[in-house]
Amino acid sequence: MSSNNRSSFQIKPGGAITGRITVPGDKSISHRALMLGAIAEGETTIQGFLQGEDTLATAKAFQQMGVEIENDGNLVRVKGVGLQGLHAHNKALDLGNSGTSVRLLAGLLSGQSFDSELIGDKSLMTRPMLRIIEPLRTMNADISCSDNGTLPITITGGHQLEGIHYELPVASAQLKSCLLLAGLYAEGTTTIIEKEATRDHTERMLATFSHPLNKSANKIFCNKADRLIGTDVIIPADFSSAAFFIVAATLAPGSDVVLENVGVNPTRNSMLKIMQLMGADIELLNERQQSGEPMADIHIKSSQLHGIAIPEELVSIAIDEFPVVLIAAAGARGETRLTGAAELRVKESDRIQSMLDGFIATGIQAEATDDGMIIEGGAFKGGIIHSHGDHRIAMAFAVAGMISNEAILINDCENVATSFPGFVELAQQAGMDIDILKS
Repeated sequence: MSSNNRSSFQIKPGGAITGRITVPGDKSISHRALMLGAIAEGETTIQGFLQGEDTLATAKAFQQMGVEIENDGNLVRVKGVGLQGLHAHNKALDLGNSGTSVRLLAGLLSGQSFDSELIGDKSLMTRPMLRIIEPLRTMNADISCSDNGTLPITITGGHQLEGIHYELPVASAQLKSCLLLAGLYAEGTTTIIEKEATRDHTERMLATFSHPLNKSANKIFCNKADRLIGTDVIIPADFSSAAFFIVAATLAPGSDVVLENVGVNPTRNSMLKIMQLMGADIELLNERQQSGEPMADIHIKSSQLHGIAIPEELVSIAIDEFPVVLIAAAGARGETRLTGAAELRVKESDRIQSMLDGFIATGIQAEATDDGMIIEGGAFKGGIIHSHGDHRIAMAFAVAGMISNEAILINDCENVATSFPGFVELAQQAGMDIDILKS
């Protein structure tokens, strides 16, 4: 949405989440299917592609690099150009608000023969990039960023990459995927060591495109690719988007809902374990696998939650879901403690501070720490929330509005379209009393 067309969400208390609903396709998997399809040989078809601003920014970037992409809103067809078939019509690629696009493309473009520059919107231009710049340089990439360690990223093409042996300093699937994509172009073997498991969509997707990786314990081995082969990809519904309805159905009395075809990758779904530890009534139905990814229907009924100390081993995998998990904690009985989540401070906003600001505005007792938060469960009293342009903050407090004593108004909601187009319409269909206010 244009910044000249501001939008706010207004949520009135009450309602229940019921029926059978389907959230949009998985954002992380959509990015990866598009990227690998672009550098594969032959055609790739993608069903369930997320039609969000972030993923469409990835599509536009590859179109600028000579890839033919047909998108009718239901099925995406990618005419792959092969590993060496990209070319630069325009050096600068604008990725909007999409950190995933920038970080993964930095790895892929480091192995190309042409120069490129990665830029984004005001928010993305402030996000940290040194964590990808430094290991890519170790691989012999000619890559640089601003003096502050942020965008723009400038890559000079024509440098032969070399495989490296690299231990991830932080649990980051984006960093891991960046280096694996660079590894497709690197001589020798690129070895990635994970101290903590992160989402493995890239590894699964590479196997789908006929370039399986080897794994041993916490090590991942990527050899230089001879070719990727186009394929048909079915993308599950996005777990991070489903998370808002999981919490809403748990908190709102009388709720009983089935979320259909949701991705339940075990490196992604620890939020379910956290919610179940808090007492949520959640059941997986019809578990199956499509295009290398586990999916299931998720059945949720309303239940009384209780506060817990969230196990740190579950934190990194659930990092994107924590804004709405913290809403669940605020609606629970007793105290919830989150630790080990410093990564929340460098997302689209400082999500620890953004959530604290929202809790203060709505009467919830909470205390922020360097790497988490302490929340005392209570009653939301209504109020005005500033989302700081962060889609997950906006949608999290929309969930809170269902159990608030008074209406909640959430400002600056344009970026919800980056990950969850149609959120308001689907929430209304499911039973939330939510409206969009334009200004």
